[in-house]
Amino acid sequence: MQVGGENPFTPRGYLIRYWNKQISNDLPKPDFLLDKASPLTAPQFATFSKLDKVLLSPTQFLDFCTKSNLMCFPDLTPTLQKHNENVDFANYLDKNFTNYGTDRLGGLDSFKNYSNGDNVIFDTFRRYSRDSTGHNDKFTTYATESNVVEQSFNTYGTTATGGQGNFDNYNSEVNGPHLHFTSYSDNSNGRGQSFTEYTNEANSGEQSFTSYGKDSNGASNEFDSYGKDSNVMGSIFYNYGKNGNSANDSFTSYGTDTNVPENTFKNYGTEVNAATENFKNYRDGSNVGDDNFETYGMNSNAAELGFENYGQSFNRGTDKFIGYGKDATGQTVDFKVYGVDNTFKEYAKQGVKFSTYVNESSTVEASLAGKGKRVNKWVEPGKFFREEKLKTGTVMPMPDIRDKMPKRSFLPRAISSKLPFSTSKLEEMKKIFHAGEESSLTKMLTDSLSECERTPSPGETKRCVASIEDMIDFATSVLGRNVVVRTTENTKGSNGNIMLGEVKGINSGNVTMSVSCHQSLYPYLLYYCHSVPRVRVYEADILDPESKAKINHGVSICHLDTGSWSPGHGAFIALGSRPGKIEVCHWIFENDMTWAIAD
Repeated sequence: MQVGGENPFTPRGYLIRYWNKQISNDLPKPDFLLDKASPLTAPQFATFSKLDKVLLSPTQFLDFCTKSNLMCFPDLTPTLQKHNENVDFANYLDKNFTNYGTDRLGGLDSFKNYSNGDNVIFDTFRRYSRDSTGHNDKFTTYATESNVVEQSFNTYGTTATGGQGNFDNYNSEVNGPHLHFTSYSDNSNGRGQSFTEYTNEANSGEQSFTSYGKDSNGASNEFDSYGKDSNVMGSIFYNYGKNGNSANDSFTSYGTDTNVPENTFKNYGTEVNAATENFKNYRDGSNVGDDNFETYGMNSNAAELGFENYGQSFNRGTDKFIGYGKDATGQTVDFKVYGVDNTFKEYAKQGVKFSTYVNESSTVEASLAGKGKRVNKWVEPGKFFREEKLKTGTVMPMPDIRDKMPKRSFLPRAISSKLPFSTSKLEEMKKIFHAGEESSLTKMLTDSLSECERTPSPGETKRCVASIEDMIDFATSVLGRNVVVRTTENTKGSNGNIMLGEVKGINSGNVTMSVSCHQSLYPYLLYYCHSVPRVRVYEADILDPESKAKINHGVSICHLDTGSWSPGHGAFIALGSRPGKIEVCHWIFENDMTWAIAD
């Protein structure tokens, strides 16, 4: 017997039966949610449901991932391929180089359009330009406009002599980058490395340089635009220029206009001789975040260490310097403009100069005087608004509500319930998903676990759901069985002005309860669902402000109780208030949703 036109033995058929059993009204079922059900056929569903644990070989797991429409990371097998001649790659995707440009003498290797515009990218380079002499390398556009990128370079330019390495456009406009350079230009002699645009406009990732230019001689490393306009990006530099001789390293624009950057420098310029290290425009115009410098220029000799513009953040973060120029000899340390809320420990008492030190009170005074007032680009126009805007005829900006996460499906509960989901079982989870140590997939697992296991905020009821059945159970446990789930119809109007047509308050616009569900980045669809006190939910026709034609049907939620929100929340930056003083409204973005009691 077919159920709603579905084979009853498929995950979708089972879901429809479960929906009819658990939800008491006969309102139309939401296609936008049902379409996220597992695409497994009845035989596939039966086969995978019999597994006690989904511990499969790489080949079997890839088959399971593909059939289940999950986000799968390939297990790249190392290749013994070695390139002995100049190679010009115009388009390149999903490959692994074990031995590239090793022992090369002169010449140029050029990669253009490397892994650009793809969804899940997993590339590795081992022994790149190692022991080369006078050899040049160039990556023109490396993995730009991609989604969930994991790339690593092991021994890049190590023990090379002369030559130049250049990355013109590295991972720009990427969502979820995870980048590793393990041994970068170590033991090199007179080799230059340049990054022109590195992870600019990237979103929510991390990158690390372990052992950068260590024990090098006369090296020149330059980052022109590092992490500019990125969102929630973490950067780690270990052993940068350690034990180097006559190095010249510069960051021209580091972390400028970023949102919540997390930067860690350990052993930076430590034990260097006659080196020049310079940061220009460090974190300029950024929003909160944390920076940590440990042993910067420590035990150095005749080093010049400079920050021309340090930490003039839009909204102050936390900066720590431990061991800055400590035990150095003949050093020059110069801060021309230094930001606020910073801690120095164990730093050199001689040879350190602050030209302009900006403390918190002077920043506040300048702001009150209308000087230096900046607009934080990370609080997108229209992302947060007041409830009074929700009326017919309002013209307002709409943020980019497009879903930027990889396309995935839920797993049926019969399968997801057998998969471990706990920090205590992380090692087992890594085996199941074939996640390597320090990989982006491992970070994805730990980040989701951290969010799902954190203590609820005051008044919040929360649960992470790994199946639609779990979502139904949570929503009905909070709201009862007579419920409706809604989302914004499409993404039209994003990044532009819109006009509101008819506006309707759900449940007559009364204060109500709702359950909102937001995607998490995980191999299968995982949603963070929560209910917070005192909200109002609205539906509104969205019109083109010029033609007045209907282009979308939006759903928005207004939080009436913001007392437990952080003072640095983007809503207060955008609307100019503080916790508990105003209500805050926002649209429901693509593929997010909110449940409420049916009218």
